[in-house]
Order: sequence, then C-alpha cells, then structure tokens
Amino acid sequence: MAVRNLEPKALWNHFADLNAVPRPSKKEARVIAFMLAFGRSLGLETIEDKIGNVVIKKPATAGMENRQTVVLQSHLDMVHQKNSDTNFDFDSQGIEMLVDGDWVKANGTTLGADNGIGVAAIMAILASTDIAHPALEAMFTIDEETGMTGAMEIDPKNFSGTILLNLDTEDDDELSIGCAGGIDTNTTYAYRQVDAVKDGKAFEISIRGLLGGHSGMDIHRGRGNANKLMTRILYQGISRFPLELNAFDGGSLRNAIPREATAVVVVPKENAASFEKFLADFKATLLAEYNSIEKALNISWKQVGTPAYVAEYEDTLKILNALYAVPNGVFRMSPDIEGLVETSSSLARVILKDGQFITQSLQRSSVESTKSDVANAIRAAFENMGAAVVQNGDYPGWQPNPNSPILTLMADLYRKRFQEEPNIKACHAGLECGILGKHFPAMDMISFGPNIRAAHSPDEKAQISSVQKFWGYLLEALQEIPVK
Repeated sequence: MAVRNLEPKALWNHFADLNAVPRPSKKEARVIAFMLAFGRSLGLETIEDKIGNVVIKKPATAGMENRQTVVLQSHLDMVHQKNSDTNFDFDSQGIEMLVDGDWVKANGTTLGADNGIGVAAIMAILASTDIAHPALEAMFTIDEETGMTGAMEIDPKNFSGTILLNLDTEDDDELSIGCAGGIDTNTTYAYRQVDAVKDGKAFEISIRGLLGGHSGMDIHRGRGNANKLMTRILYQGISRFPLELNAFDGGSLRNAIPREATAVVVVPKENAASFEKFLADFKATLLAEYNSIEKALNISWKQVGTPAYVAEYEDTLKILNALYAVPNGVFRMSPDIEGLVETSSSLARVILKDGQFITQSLQRSSVESTKSDVANAIRAAFENMGAAVVQNGDYPGWQPNPNSPILTLMADLYRKRFQEEPNIKACHAGLECGILGKHFPAMDMISFGPNIRAAHSPDEKAQISSVQKFWGYLLEALQEIPVK
C-alpha cells in the first residue's frame, strides 16, 4: 500500500493499521479491542474505563522525569459516509486509501483522518524507542462524532496530567483554544395518509453532488443543504400544482451538511408536463444561485410507479412550512472574535415515509445563551406544526483562555520553527476539550493538527506535507514541556 511508504512511516503505518478496523460511532468494540491489544503488546499500562475509553500510560524517557505529565488525546470513532454509487460495507471492510499528489484520500468513502491521524500520531509516540518525551497519558475517547459520550463519561481518576494536547484540529497553522458546544434537536410527527390521486403521475426528484462537509467547520462557506433545497422545490411545487407528497429522504449524519436528498411526489396526469417544466426552470434557478460554490450540483427527476398512499394535503403544508421556516446555517457571528461563527444550526436529516415525519438537526454555539436561543427557534418551528420535539446530547463549549501557559509555549515554538505567526482561534466545532474541561478544570489544554479537508464527507483528505509538519511540531513540543 502506497500510504505505508509515506513519511513519517511510523505514523502512516499506524494509520493504515487503524483504518483496517471498522470504527463507526457507537460501534467501537473492535477498535477498542485493537487499542487494548496495541497498548498491552508494548508492555504499557493499558486501561479500558466503564464507557469504553482506552488509556495507555508511558513513563518519561531518560532525563525527562521532572517534566509535567502530558495527556495526548484523540477520539477513536470516525464518520462512516460514502457516495451513493460507492459499493462499500463499513461493517466489514477497511478503508481503501490512495495517494493523490500531496494528499491521502479514500475510494468513495470518508477517510477517517478525523481523528485517525491524531490517534496514529499518539500510537507512533507510544511505540517509539527514540522519541524524547515526558510522562504520557494517552486518552483515546469513543463516540466523539455522535454525542461525545466518551468525553462525558471519562473517569478523572485515570489521569494525573496537567497539560492536554488534543490532536483534532484540521488546519496546520491553527492553535485552537476554544470551541462550540452543541445540542441535538430531534422531531417526530405522525401524518395522515390518504389515497394518491387516480391516474396521477409520480416523479422521484433527486439532489446529488453537493459538497457537504462538517456542519460546524464548513457551515459558513455557503454550501447547499440538500434538505433545504429539496424543501424549496416542494414548497414552490405545491403552491403551483395539486402536488401530493409520498416520501422525502435527505441527509445521513447529524453532524454533516446534507449532500443528497430524494423525494417522491404525485401530480395529476394533466399537470405532468407543466410540472416537469417547472422542475427544469427551478433547477436552473438553483444552479445559478450555487454556480460559484456547488460545481457538481445535480438535480434530476424521473417518472416512477404511482404509490398507493400520500401525505394528506394539510399535513403536507404543515411539514413543508416547518421545514422552510427552520433556521439553517449561520445564526450569529461572534462579536468578540473576528471571523468566528458563534451560533449555527444544520438541518441534518429529514425522513417522511409510511405516516412518520422525522427530522434531526444540530445546533452549535460557543455561547450557552445563544445556543439555547437557536435551539428554541428550531423547537418553535416544529412544535407549531404539532410535532413532538426532543432536545438532548447537550454539551458545553470551551471558553478561550488567551493567557494559557501551553498556548504561550506552543505559539512561541510555532514562530521559532516556521517563521510565521500561528492562527490562534476558537473553532465552530465540538471539540472534546469543552467537556474535558469540566472534568479537569485545572488542566491546561490546546488543540492542533494537520490539514484535513472535507471531513465527514467522501471527499475527506489529509495533506501529506502537512502531516509531516504537524509531526515534527508535536515531537518538538514534547521536548519543551516545562518542569513540574
């Protein structure tokens, strides 16, 4: 495998080993066993806590015993997403990686660089015999991508470290010192089904080819949300035609911007030709709107067999009005940190089928009050139509500390090593540091990592030269850790 020949070989080989193990969120049993076996094979103290997090401890190398103990932290799970035309079984297959110039990619699936590169870097350090470092406590958490339950349930008794290096940032010139918290909003509504119009024509409308991406880190980029675009088509369609809605299936993951959506509608046969013209005209409108961003956007339709049942008209209106009204995208920019999205929401999942209408959305904010505000806006839109709303998975943000000693150390080292200023910032994503800070209030924390692009999508890729930059920076940072 070409990836195994890349430098630094130790890191890339551990990444390849890791990517051979299926590791979706909430199904981490195999990767937990893999990490336990890895730690024990090195003769290191290896612990699995009650929730499934893995802790591996390594003593300081000679001459570093008087330095502060460092916690190296990354999460074991990865987002499993593939293109609709990719034949791949995440439960049984390892990720198929390929080298494309300066990038490592996957063959039609997510790569798992988020956060597999961080995990692999820690593994390489734990397995090394020639890397100088202080005492280390490797913290491998589970379920970061779908609830952060590993961080929430971490056992503080397993750690004595005073500095935490989180290796889950995706720009190699960035030092993260803050992050957004989040909350999930899940809704359900039982709609009435009625017979479809007699002699009607049914169409399956599909949206494909959107960029998607991370619903926090990419939310400000103006990318299309397949669920919202499909809602626009249906909303305009039902205002012009006696349109009947049979099905709606959009998005896939709670923390990914939806790339694809499909809907099945029925119109009277006498309206079929004019409905197709409407679709063509509205397609042109959407393509023009997103021409500079969504180069591969594809909106298509085809006639399908007419279903027996459709949603009752009044329920259809309620559903489409609620979907249209729901805020999506940037809700508020930070007034204190230039360029930082403070608050956002992403309509991640829409399912309408067999009498059940379901949505999933994720709200994020670095400020608890505005997180509550946007979550209430989502709640109000769906409760207004009579849907049941459940909000859970609430996790805190990470308040930036510009006077952090580890920030001073890492920023000075960055300037010295790369002859440029690091980008010190908070990010609009749910780093585990926010939760870990509640468990370890005295621990000094920072997050950094290599360039990773299009995380949470099949276009995910990691930059080889950037991984090399990150690796050298990490190793030098370990040598600069101050004394106790």
